[in-house]
Amino acid sequence: MRTFDLIRDAVLPEFRDRVAEYLIQYETVLLCENPPDRELTRATANQLRGYLRGLNTTRVLGMADWEELDRRVVDTWLAPDQ
Repeated sequence: MRTFDLIRDAVLPEFRDRVAEYLIQYETVLLCENPPDRELTRATANQLRGYLRGLNTTRVLGMADWEELDRRVVDTWLAPDQ
């Protein structure tokens, strides 16, 4: 399953619409056909990690979900060979 689909599924149902609006901004950069420059990709991925951390802190996203999603973001967009 795609990372952004996993995020949407992990968010508490009452917050999904609001979170989905924010995720579009991240998806636009991270999933575009012609990837932007490496620095923009890294900055966006790090911003997404911070957003997910905030969702976890406010209990919109569970700890186990946050850990898995954070790992996926790092592996997909922040790995050294990317």
